[in-house]
Amino acid sequence: QAQLVESGGGLVQAGGSLRLSCAASGGAFSRYHMYWLRQAPGKEREFVAGITFGGGTMYYAASLKGRFTISRDNAKNTLYLQMNSLKSEDTAVYYCAAKRTWVTRITDYDSWGQGTQVTVSS
Repeated sequence: QAQLVESGGGLVQAGGSLRLSCAASGGAFSRYHMYWLRQAPGKEREFVAGITFGGGTMYYAASLKGRFTISRDNAKNTLYLQMNSLKSEDTAVYYCAAKRTWVTRITDYDSWGQGTQVTVSS
């Protein structure tokens, strides 16, 4: 199974941007569909976005479409999440996850990262 490490989180003002990265190792990255999920304080984990193993199809939570962009670079074994026009409600721990099957909701994943904190100040 792939080992996943997120980076790029931090503190940003509302309206700003951040780019998260997820570095994969120990597995065939290009064989996994990849996902971003998040969990805000006191809330359940939420599906953010997914991208197929070849990068040809992306799926976003309806509330985030247009502000967030998921992408991947299979040559670098890295997944990205570009987040623009950030809002205070985007404050959460962001996780990347891998799964050999395509899903568009929270489910059991094959691998998870440890998460990276994103805090948006208003």
